[in-house]
Formats: sequence, structure tokens, C-alpha cells
Amino acid sequence: MNARLALVLAAAVLFAAVAVGAFGAHALKARLAPESMAIYQTAVQYHFWHGLGLLAVGILLQQRPDSGALAAAAWLLTAGVVLFCGSLYALALTGTRGWGAVTPFGGVAFLAAWGAVGWAAWRW
Repeated sequence: MNARLALVLAAAVLFAAVAVGAFGAHALKARLAPESMAIYQTAVQYHFWHGLGLLAVGILLQQRPDSGALAAAAWLLTAGVVLFCGSLYALALTGTRGWGAVTPFGGVAFLAAWGAVGWAAWRW
């Protein structure tokens, strides 16, 4: 992934985080059970933090466009948002427990992304 794509994806991810956060706060708060709302809030929180992480990686890619580790980190952060946050949103909204089986794959993607950022920093 290049810096431009990472920054565009970061903007899209953060836009979506604001939208789903507002939707949860205004439209779902009275409709979801407290346990489901807590799951939804966790998804929103990770969505925001890792969107900001993707933004930071995009900025770093502007400085080091040849860094394969940073490029991989950007892809992994994107995958983590889709898998981790997406599965938690689906679980909270549908109550289908099977979505919980997807969540750890997103968590591993987040961990691998931050490991790749650390590796890139070490090599810098």
C-alpha cells in the first residue's frame, strides 16, 4: 500500500467510525440490550483507535515510501478494522454468536500491524 491509499483509507475508516458511533449513541442506545451495547461500543472504540493508527502509518509512508513493513501494517490495520470491528458490529446488531469466531482474526491482524510498525521503526 502506498501513502496516498493509506491516507484515503484512513479518512474513510475514520468517517465510518464517526458515523457508526453516532448511530449507536442515537439510534441504538434504547434498542440494544446493555451487553450488546457494550460490544458495539468496543467495536467503535477499536475502530477509532486503529483508524488513527492507519492515519499515522499513512503519514509515515510519506517519509518512507519504500517500507514494506509500513505498507503491510496499513493493509493489516484495514483488515483488522473490517474483521475485528465488523464482526463485533454484526454480533451486537444481530445477536448471532457465530460472528464472535471472526473477531480473533481481526485481533491478530491488529497485533501483526503494530508488530510491523515496530519492525519498520527498528529498521529506520
